[in-house]
Amino acid sequence: MKPIWIVDDDQSIRFVLEKALLREQLPTRSFTNARDVLTALGEDDKGPQVLVSDIRMPGGSGLELLDKVKAKYPGLPVIIMTAYSDLDSAVSAFQGGAFEYLPKPFDVSKAVELIRRAMLEGQREEVSDEGMADTPEMLGQAPAMQDVFRAIGRLSQSNVTVMITGESGSGKELVARALHKHSPRANGPFVAINTAAIPKDLLESELFGHERGAFTGAQTMRRGRFEQADGGTLFLDEIGDMPFDLQTRLLRVLSDGHFYRVGGHSAVKTNVRVIAATHQNLEQRVKDGVFREDLFHRLNVIRLRLPALRERLEDIPMLTKHFLQQSARQLGVEPKRISDGALVWLSKFAFPGNVRQLENMCHWLTVMAPAQVIEPKDLPPEVAVDERAGLPPASQGVAGGIPAVSASAPDSAPASSTPSFDSSSDGFTPTANALSEPKSSAPNSWMSGQTLQDGGTPTIPLVLSSWEQGLEAEASALLVTDRTDVWDVLTARFEARLILAALAATRGRRIEAAQKLGIGRNTITRKIQELGLE
Repeated sequence: MKPIWIVDDDQSIRFVLEKALLREQLPTRSFTNARDVLTALGEDDKGPQVLVSDIRMPGGSGLELLDKVKAKYPGLPVIIMTAYSDLDSAVSAFQGGAFEYLPKPFDVSKAVELIRRAMLEGQREEVSDEGMADTPEMLGQAPAMQDVFRAIGRLSQSNVTVMITGESGSGKELVARALHKHSPRANGPFVAINTAAIPKDLLESELFGHERGAFTGAQTMRRGRFEQADGGTLFLDEIGDMPFDLQTRLLRVLSDGHFYRVGGHSAVKTNVRVIAATHQNLEQRVKDGVFREDLFHRLNVIRLRLPALRERLEDIPMLTKHFLQQSARQLGVEPKRISDGALVWLSKFAFPGNVRQLENMCHWLTVMAPAQVIEPKDLPPEVAVDERAGLPPASQGVAGGIPAVSASAPDSAPASSTPSFDSSSDGFTPTANALSEPKSSAPNSWMSGQTLQDGGTPTIPLVLSSWEQGLEAEASALLVTDRTDVWDVLTARFEARLILAALAATRGRRIEAAQKLGIGRNTITRKIQELGLE
């Protein structure tokens, strides 16, 4: 087992962490400064399993160390330790790829728990990297997916800019990676960035890099994604959400390959193939004045549309079995099998989150299903079997009682002469309707059974979902007893199921789960402890 590296000039911190990890039978190696760590990295090809580093140390800061370590080991989880006064610097370290920060003074048990989570994340990265060569990039037997595969084959041998459209979770990044892997740039780097996931004031630095001292916290010069992708492919996901002022800078790079780092005065040259993706209707955003028309035409050289999962239902059994095996490898457990009845039930579900939702669901089943063979009753809440209705709740607009998300595709684009891969033919056709995308009817709202009183106040639903009916029945049964804690009992159960579902969807990452639930990181930690979900 590779050791945990601890970097801190404070001997007491090193001692406490060493002893705590030793009790957990985890090997450690300690350093007093960043310089010694970099020397050890040059001598040790394997490197650490997790790196835990302080920020302020003699011989180089933890942020500088983070930048250099990530250059050699991009998948290595790095935990930054910091005093509360250094919190701003620690948060900025996330943009450098830190896994998490650990504020001082810290609880030793919490520190060990965080390190274990980092170890698990690192193992997932290793499994993903090792299996990448043997695992198919994309799976699909549906005619719509076969058309996509043909398009990838035709596009991969060129350097033409590609715009990938499709709903969230449909696999746009997988297509971009496949285009890169089979292109003349395959030996170069593939760099992906989600422009919607990075705050506006940090996105410019992420794309173009910055010079030392360009802004508060810029302690070293940093290369941006365009420089990192030099000679390879840069994937710009959710390009439709890029801030308008940054679109001008992006257009300049696409035009002549030159840009300036933030705070820099010398032009930097880069040779990058750009692949962009969006789930939005860019033509409409151009009309609305929030997306530059010249940038749209620069990106929209060839458009490739990915079908939603509900348009390729015949692929669900194959994808389900693949994701169950993948999850089992990541968790180091025996793969679970799924019954034909459960597969039939899954095939009736609308999957508003597309392939990503199915993948998360298989991970949930690997952890939560009680037996090795998954039956319909073992399926997660959003596709829970309602024996009375005989249909998945999703077909009624409610996913297991949880409000269903509208799965409508982007509005159809206006006629255009831009070459596009037309799934109805066997090639690229510059037809007038080549850019149109089918709409799907959105599921009924979970409030559809409600009526409005004067003033717009909703009354009790006339038609209750199966989940609401079950809740009402359980509440009625408790209310006829002598109990006086019915509210607390049912609220605790509701919160526990929400948190468990969010943790399953994020593979145990609490911070991401809290963000999805709309609560704070401290709140989810406190609730997990209160509800006994540790």
